[in-house]
Amino acid sequence: MAVMPMRQKKTPPSLLTAKEPKGSFGDLDLPTKRFLAKSTVTLFALMIVLAYLLPLGFMTVTALKSEAQISNQAILPRSPTTITVEGEELEIFEVPFDDGSTQTLALLRPGRESSVFVNPADPDVEIEWTGRWRTLERGLVLDPEYGNFADAWGALDFVLAVRNTGLIAGLGMAGTVIASTLVAYGLSRFRMPAKKLILGSLVATIILPGFVTLVPTYALFLQIGWVGTWLPLIVPSFFGNAYNVFLLRQFFLTIPRDLDEAASIDGASPLTTLITIILPQAKGAVLAVSLFHFFFAWNDFLSPLIYLAGKQDLQPISVKLYEFLGLYDTAIPLVQAGAMLSMSIPILVFLFLQKIFLGGIDLSGSLK
Repeated sequence: MAVMPMRQKKTPPSLLTAKEPKGSFGDLDLPTKRFLAKSTVTLFALMIVLAYLLPLGFMTVTALKSEAQISNQAILPRSPTTITVEGEELEIFEVPFDDGSTQTLALLRPGRESSVFVNPADPDVEIEWTGRWRTLERGLVLDPEYGNFADAWGALDFVLAVRNTGLIAGLGMAGTVIASTLVAYGLSRFRMPAKKLILGSLVATIILPGFVTLVPTYALFLQIGWVGTWLPLIVPSFFGNAYNVFLLRQFFLTIPRDLDEAASIDGASPLTTLITIILPQAKGAVLAVSLFHFFFAWNDFLSPLIYLAGKQDLQPISVKLYEFLGLYDTAIPLVQAGAMLSMSIPILVFLFLQKIFLGGIDLSGSLK
């Protein structure tokens, strides 16, 4: 029986000679492709960061402007350049002439169709120029108004405002960290009846708007005489926070129970195990909870406005900044300077603690 040879499938010539279109990335080597990919991602990230920082940059530039610079609608805080001639301030302009040259001259006598300028280097020589002087480009010099920050500091009573805000935020932060840590430790390590129901009820309170409980809470604090004090802003923090409890519980669950059992064999109590074993492993999560509450308390406006109305010596910076806005609503640079002063403390706190904050938490769930 004869064996028939197998026929080989031929590749069409068009597929053998096909090349990538000219101008594509196919003809680049692997390191170049990687460099282009990283450059594209970096550029995209820089564009996003720039978009987020634009409002802050606008605020900074506006805080350094004067009222006259605001009316000039210039991007940077620049003021017209002037010289003094015989006790009179003359503004500098860039004046073009028919021969194509441009000279820097000071406006001496403005006119409708022709004006008289003088040379700043030789004020005795007068130069008549034909044209409308308002169309000329002014000579501008960078002139930031740092005094806005000093004025806002005094008008806000910044030291007192920072002291009040720091005490409210600091004491509340300590309370919420202690309470949330103890509750989260209990829910993550101990058996208890109706544990899932307790956890579900706790998480359900996260979706409950604070405005729902605002009126009954105020009525309760009014009956016990806490209105007009810091107690309504600090004491509730010592009862924990559902969001913080859930965050800490989820992190505690990633810590192996073998560490607890080893500490128990050595004779450590549950509280000792929490302090010496759990908390050192969860310092990133604890710091995150601390910063979350600190920033929330620093920016909180509604609660201090309600409970500290009329108490000027107890109000935090958020309420004082609102009153400051009502008094100086037309002084835009002054308002922006006051807002930047109020932002400075939280920014500094985050910058000093970001290494611990970012280094203590591994989003993959592994332990540091």
